[in-house]
Amino acid sequence: MAAEVAAGPQRELDNGSLEITQSTEDDPLLDAPLLPPHALHSQLRPRFHAIPTVLVANFLLLIHVAFVVLVFLVGIYCSYVNPNEDECPGNYTNPLKVQSVIIIAKVILWILHVVFERYVQHHHGKVRCRGYLLIYRSTRHLKRLPLLIHSTGNAALLLILSAQHSFPDYSKKYLYLILGVLCLELICSLTCIVIYTVKISNFNKARPRPDIIEEEKMYAYPSHITSEIGFR
Repeated sequence: MAAEVAAGPQRELDNGSLEITQSTEDDPLLDAPLLPPHALHSQLRPRFHAIPTVLVANFLLLIHVAFVVLVFLVGIYCSYVNPNEDECPGNYTNPLKVQSVIIIAKVILWILHVVFERYVQHHHGKVRCRGYLLIYRSTRHLKRLPLLIHSTGNAALLLILSAQHSFPDYSKKYLYLILGVLCLELICSLTCIVIYTVKISNFNKARPRPDIIEEEKMYAYPSHITSEIGFR
């Protein structure tokens, strides 16, 4: 009788272990294939997307520099009052004709800057959606300043042309004013675009994770902790 009582719990224990073993063997989740390591890595570290605006900014800056250089050459060699001193083809000795060519080219350059500004805003909007708010805020004004500078230069050129229309006796002096405005415009725009390209190049080279992950890492593992084991 005592042996049967002692065998009862042993039988129940064996049955329980058998049920646990069977339930473990029958679990379909254990038979599922393991995730590959690269899938886990992609979930833990989101894929970095570089901002593809540096090349376009450098190309636009090169166009701007070439435009100002050509304008200075045209202003120096193609605006002589005496046609015998002219070195340009097409009879462009009249300063008014030279100014017309410069203004048309300036309008084309301004349109390129409008397209570039929309292109930059589009890509920075994507960067903000991916969680990179710091680079978005640090370049918020740099993205708009080149277009604002060119628009201000257009207003200055319009003022010069209006003054020339009222006082047409000093056409060549107005040409020098136009060249001065274009030179000042180049210096300001060059400074903004160079700073912008440096910031974006450093960002693409660093390949950081989204800001929320970087902040979480900074708070989880402070810099003053010297041990190899951090804390949350």
